[in-house]
Amino acid sequence: MQPKDLEEQADTAKVRGSGTQTVYSTLRNEILSMALPPGSPLDEVRLSERFGMSRTPVREALLRLAADGLVTTLPNRNTIVSTIDFASLPTYFDALTLMYRVTTRQAAKHPNAEGMKTILDYQKQFAEAVEARNAYAMIEANREFHVAIAALGGNAYYTAFFARLLDEGRRILRLYYSTFDDRLPRQYVDEHEEMIAAIAAGDVEKADELAIAHAAQIVRQIQEYVARDMNNAVEIQGI
Repeated sequence: MQPKDLEEQADTAKVRGSGTQTVYSTLRNEILSMALPPGSPLDEVRLSERFGMSRTPVREALLRLAADGLVTTLPNRNTIVSTIDFASLPTYFDALTLMYRVTTRQAAKHPNAEGMKTILDYQKQFAEAVEARNAYAMIEANREFHVAIAALGGNAYYTAFFARLLDEGRRILRLYYSTFDDRLPRQYVDEHEEMIAAIAAGDVEKADELAIAHAAQIVRQIQEYVARDMNNAVEIQGI
């Protein structure tokens, strides 16, 4: 094979990879923000037309979303946005609470100026989103705030796992925020501020205590939402 042919193949692969990333990122954001509700059909042909590209990068993007647990291929080979498994919430909450504690404790052991600046930047974005009643921005900033805390702790495995847990919970948070008409209580902002202070002070036990309380109130209120609006939850699952 001639060098020119190899170059053309490399360029083609690069373009296809870029297309796959575009489709993946767009659909992922739409799924996690609930713009694409659970159960929504994802037809390759229509997605190809929408994005103006062949079905190959669309198919590859759907495979990546399936690996993330965000889309499901049915026995008839149709693909849909994955339903929310409310039955698995207790084990999800156990894992989430553990990671809140582990990552916040680790961060308090390794505070540094650069890491704290990143955390403060995301906290500012979160507070502004709460004030603006922008649910999507709240969820995004909250996710990045906690991932930044995990990153400060210095364990890449913790950071990656916690990020995935937070991503899995974003659809639940969107539903939950809607019960407030997107008027999130100031309490959430204040709890973040207290966690930041404990981390900056290197107070590991205080950071742990605050992480437990922060996780507990989120879990409690989401559980209350699910119990109160179970009819809506069942409808979302497509039952």
